[in-house]
Amino acid sequence: LALGFFFMVVLFPGAPIWAGPLLSGGIAFVFTLIAFSAGDSIVLASARARHIGKPDAPQLWNVVEEMAIASGLPMPQVYLIDDPALNAFATGRKPETASVAITTGLLERLDRDELQGVMAHEMSHVGNRDILFATLMAVLVGSIVMISDILLRSLFWGGGRRRRSSDGDGKAQLVLVVVGIALAILAPIFAKILQLAVSRQREYLADATAARLTRNPRGLASALTKLTADTAELAAANRATAHLFIVNPVMKARAKAKGMFSTHPPIEDRVERLLGMAGEFAEETD
Repeated sequence: LALGFFFMVVLFPGAPIWAGPLLSGGIAFVFTLIAFSAGDSIVLASARARHIGKPDAPQLWNVVEEMAIASGLPMPQVYLIDDPALNAFATGRKPETASVAITTGLLERLDRDELQGVMAHEMSHVGNRDILFATLMAVLVGSIVMISDILLRSLFWGGGRRRRSSDGDGKAQLVLVVVGIALAILAPIFAKILQLAVSRQREYLADATAARLTRNPRGLASALTKLTADTAELAAANRATAHLFIVNPVMKARAKAKGMFSTHPPIEDRVERLLGMAGEFAEETD
């Protein structure tokens, strides 16, 4: 809304003050409408995932069904991605319309305990409403980036010029332009940092929830260890959907997992936390 305000004040000084926020709010509304109505379909199509039934992958289907029952959630749609890379993700607006997808590489490489851990992680994202949260965060960041880009390009091509009746008007206009440019540059950066920081925390939460669902944190920890050793990059990977996957599908980004711009926490840290939970569960059993 602040970007919309400066957009209108700087580029169209004679326009009503409320026009800018109304315009930026309209852009965000359109983005949200598209994301809510077809966001999951777009994500699944971009990942080249195909819908499967129980006869196509009986063990996978049974594990997903078990985790749905354990979490008290509806059975999600199950998708398979024909790719040797090891990865999985969940998407959808709500538990009733959720979908989980897994690569053929991950399905072939995991034993049943590991597969259960991965599916529990994805079902945890569904139960914790992370799939909706990720969509809303993507809409927020996308809207801010789009409005910022329009503002900067308009200023670059000579926008914001107007006749000045006095030096005071000229100085005031210059201040507005400088503030507008600073906001247009910094807002997308801070919005992206916020999105990635929250995304990392949701991954930790999904790991912890999965451990409680299966009562076997070592299964997910073992699966993540195999994912660490995987060097194949998902062919359909892109930065727009990277935060949805259990590990970052872009290898270069995965290598920089400790940076503030990472969508995922370091796998080593996640494994360490899970093994710590395994010790706690063992003590409870004793």
